[in-house]
Amino acid sequence: MSHPHRSATASAVINDVPVASASPRFWMIVALIAACDAVTKALAVEYLAPRHVPHQIIGEVVRFTLAYNPGAAFGMHVGPASRWIFAALSVVIVVVLIRATADLTRISRIAAAGVPIVVGGAIGNLLDRIRLRDGVVDFIDIGIGDVRFWTFNVADTAVTIGAACLVIALWQQDKAEQAAQT
Repeated sequence: MSHPHRSATASAVINDVPVASASPRFWMIVALIAACDAVTKALAVEYLAPRHVPHQIIGEVVRFTLAYNPGAAFGMHVGPASRWIFAALSVVIVVVLIRATADLTRISRIAAAGVPIVVGGAIGNLLDRIRLRDGVVDFIDIGIGDVRFWTFNVADTAVTIGAACLVIALWQQDKAEQAAQT
């Protein structure tokens, strides 16, 4: 993909650096995130049953509460086919993300770390959608009293952290491009 705003030298340097998804490190991060997610969810299912019964970890602030989310983030739901719609959407988003960030992961270490973190989280939740009729296992419950955030899991945390890395990388890239134009 040609970028008219880049100099020929910058393009040559980028072309000599492989995309992050071509490296074993990328796939090791993906596997580590997905494995941590799977292990913590298995432990939650084993030790936190029955559903919706809070187990205090740090007082009322951090609790572990087993829940299943048949929809998407923040309980979004599109009916009985939600499981398969969100599974298909997850696959499409992962493929698009890897392709769309290829150049960015060549020039930004933060992006090169953030993309596999997002992909690992997406795969973690995708595996739940495929194998569990009840939906994605959630168990991390944060809040004070009745004021609680949505219950989430390690995969959700990974997606959030990875997305934050991408925002920072894009901001840094934009800043560098603006500096180069002045």
